[in-house]
Amino acid sequence: MTWQIGMVANFVIAFAYLFIAGAIIVPLARSNQLRSNPLGGATAAIFFTCAVHHGTHAVHMLLPAFVADDRGLSMRAAWGWPLAIWDIVGALVAVYYWTLRRNYSSLMEGAALFEDLRKREQQALELNDSVLQGLVVSKMALDLDDHEKARAALDTSISSASRIITNLLGSEHFQIQLLRSAPAVVDLDNRATNATAKENPS
Repeated sequence: MTWQIGMVANFVIAFAYLFIAGAIIVPLARSNQLRSNPLGGATAAIFFTCAVHHGTHAVHMLLPAFVADDRGLSMRAAWGWPLAIWDIVGALVAVYYWTLRRNYSSLMEGAALFEDLRKREQQALELNDSVLQGLVVSKMALDLDDHEKARAALDTSISSASRIITNLLGSEHFQIQLLRSAPAVVDLDNRATNATAKENPS
């Protein structure tokens, strides 16, 4: 009885892993990312090899029903409850994965699961550039006592950073909140002393 359970479970795992490999490799091929996205290709290869591995076990246990196969009979005899239980667990996990694809279909469309890292790097550079430019403009405006322009530059930087991070995280509800774990400490007395010293050099 245990080898029949193991055979069925291994067939389920093999087909599930095979379809997972296809679900990864086909979008990568359509978007021409097979060479530029080695992580996606390697992940698909792992699932494919695991599918072949489990499928081979199932086929070996099935063969004695049609032809004389001593290896298949030996595998049947060796397939005890510990192996059968783990095969059941593996089959349940494989099936559970496919039930999750409905809830997370937006993450599984195309090659989004293994998006080209260069796009992420470009978005990070854009974030850095937008924030840095805004801070530079704000500092210059403050040096010229143009507080309105400084405030506008900061607002623009925060808005740009929020938009870019929203795209990076894939959430339309993300908003940047400027929070500190502790209030900033500013030594106003020291600043006043330094300013006085600059105005009245000895």
